[in-house]
Amino acid sequence: RRSLRLARTGMRAVVQRVKSASVAVDGAVVSSIGPGLAVLVGIGGDDTEEDAEYVAGKCLRARLFPGDPPEGAGDAKNRDGAKPWDRSVMDIDGEVLFVSQFTLHGYFKGNRPDFHRAMDPERAKAFYRDFLAIARERVYAGKGTRIKDGIFGAKMDVALVNDGPVTLLMDSRDRR
Repeated sequence: RRSLRLARTGMRAVVQRVKSASVAVDGAVVSSIGPGLAVLVGIGGDDTEEDAEYVAGKCLRARLFPGDPPEGAGDAKNRDGAKPWDRSVMDIDGEVLFVSQFTLHGYFKGNRPDFHRAMDPERAKAFYRDFLAIARERVYAGKGTRIKDGIFGAKMDVALVNDGPVTLLMDSRDRR
């Protein structure tokens, strides 16, 4: 038998451009957003503040939204004349819903999932709180109220209307 070694990974994120998104716990909506990004965040066992800064910055600065259609629409590529990947969520004054999801660090060991590469829950809760503070205070400074989140560790129902659809995967150790 050959053993398959998994490469070390960093903080992971699934970034989705949305028209709306919400999180409910026990049937009650605890957070909701309008146009912006829904981001599932997976925290690995050896993630650092540098990983958190990278993921927060990349999510909030990534140009995932079309620009306004220019008059004449000369070099544009969309049907409406707008450049398709021109503005960030901050540029459009959009909202962001971050949802902690340890299963992003899972893999199959036989037919069962294994999550031992995720950060342990106690450390991850503090790390996630610090990650949100980085996003609110350092990156989206002055507009931190545009950033929402679910309830760490709760069983959540996440609903969203994907816009596009646009969905991208990110790993803080894969910086291209």
